[in-house]
Amino acid sequence: MKISTLPDELGLLDSKPVQIFDYTRSEALSKQQIVLKQHTFSFLIDGTKEFLGSSALSIDNSEFLIMKSGHCLMTEKLSKVSSYRSILLFFSNESLLKLIHRRKLQIDTQAKSKSVFSFTYDEFIRNFVNSLIDISKLADPLKSRLSELKFEEIILYLAEVYGTNFLLSLTLNTSDSVQKFTQIIESNKLSKLTLKELAFLCNMSVSTFKREFEKLYSESPIKWFQNKRLEHAYYLLNQEKKTSSEVYFEAGYESLSSFIQAYKNKYGVTPKQHQNMSF
Repeated sequence: MKISTLPDELGLLDSKPVQIFDYTRSEALSKQQIVLKQHTFSFLIDGTKEFLGSSALSIDNSEFLIMKSGHCLMTEKLSKVSSYRSILLFFSNESLLKLIHRRKLQIDTQAKSKSVFSFTYDEFIRNFVNSLIDISKLADPLKSRLSELKFEEIILYLAEVYGTNFLLSLTLNTSDSVQKFTQIIESNKLSKLTLKELAFLCNMSVSTFKREFEKLYSESPIKWFQNKRLEHAYYLLNQEKKTSSEVYFEAGYESLSSFIQAYKNKYGVTPKQHQNMSF
């Protein structure tokens, strides 16, 4: 699968601190491998969007995202009128740090680090997005100057309304490679990603990914993920009282019979027998 690097592939320069792009497509996109060279707002207008990185989120056009720079997988689905549209606002880490310093924004250093945040549209944000659309049509250098002002406006507004916790994740340089690796693994243990997709998120080759995984988890990725999905199936069967037919695909199996056999290999009984034992 082709790897897309943004904002480069949109004809934009990542040397610019802040820039706007009105992004549209008429075909759905599934788990596209993306390298974000800048942090990115995605103000969704039409369609739905799924983001997978060291954390995962799925939104419709009642919400928008802030995505941390780095490797991620994106799925974009069309709206009922067969379109996808999102206003993208790219910004550099340096521009964010300068804003935080200039405006003396206080950040909770104990906040949990995530690679993506979602926010719900309100009237102010909708008007803000409309202004971005107008600015995107202008010529440089006016567009560049106004883009930087709009970037400051949205950061200050979100910090006031939602607090500054999201800023820590964006500015934090994750130097702990083990922590980043395990965060990606744990957050995607039920995502049914391929080893190639997981290796991409970790910015590794598949062989390096397998080697690092076995060093940290003491078993192969395939076996570890299978066990996690079977444990999730156990919960669904015995706590939520679902049937095998309802959970086998969610557990990562293409057929009911292969799920039942794997479940029996792990627990010594079939899912139905396990459920009967709990009564």
